[in-house]
Amino acid sequence: MEITAAGTLEERVAALEAVEQIKALKYRYLRACDRKDADAFRDCFVAEGASMDYGPTGSFEDRDALTAVFRNVGLAREGGRYVVLDMHHAMHPVIELLGEGRAKGAWTLRFRQVDRVAGTEAVSAIEYDDRYEVEDGRWRIRSSSVTVLWRIARPLPEGVSFQGRFA
Repeated sequence: MEITAAGTLEERVAALEAVEQIKALKYRYLRACDRKDADAFRDCFVAEGASMDYGPTGSFEDRDALTAVFRNVGLAREGGRYVVLDMHHAMHPVIELLGEGRAKGAWTLRFRQVDRVAGTEAVSAIEYDDRYEVEDGRWRIRSSSVTVLWRIARPLPEGVSFQGRFA
């Protein structure tokens, strides 16, 4: 968002608040992914008409379909342990307010994923292209698409051990 002297102080502060609320929304989404919180994940999207294109993961036309995939893949367990461990670090947000209750945003994501069943670790650089809108007084994701810039996958080393909450 470009901050200029145009507009009243109240309008400029409202714009800054909107941008910060959108950033907080994206961070809630990323934390929900990493914390394996399907309800918080679902709550980040508009109730109806959401459109998500997650590249190799697939395209989805509503938040329930996407949340079902999140539950089936992200929450899958084998032997009582999560199969997939994710780490989402988003940065470099560029947020543009488009008018009352609408905005778009671009983000760079450093994504790391461990698949215990496949015995692999992947690191990716991904670009998000999002659209946001206010629904029920809160910013939510209307649409999101990802472009994988690059990805490295490698086998996990022999004898690797897992520790922590999701280990």
